[in-house]
Amino acid sequence: MDQTYYDFTTKMEKEEVNADYIQGWQSGYLLNPPREEQHSTEAYTAGYEDGKARNTDNFSNWK
Repeated sequence: MDQTYYDFTTKMEKEEVNADYIQGWQSGYLLNPPREEQHSTEAYTAGYEDGKARNTDNFSNWK
C-alpha cells in the first residue's frame, strides 16, 4: 500500500467515519470491483466513488 492509503485510512478510523464508507473508499482506491448491489449501502457507494477518484475531501459527511 502507498502512504496516502495508509494515512487516510488511519485518519478516517480515528475520526470514527462510517465503516461502510471506509470500506468503499478502500475498495475504490485499490480499484477492486464494487460490492454486489444487494450488499451495497449509500455510504459504501459514496466511499467507493471517492476512493476511485482518489478524493479525500468528502469523508466528513460520513462521521
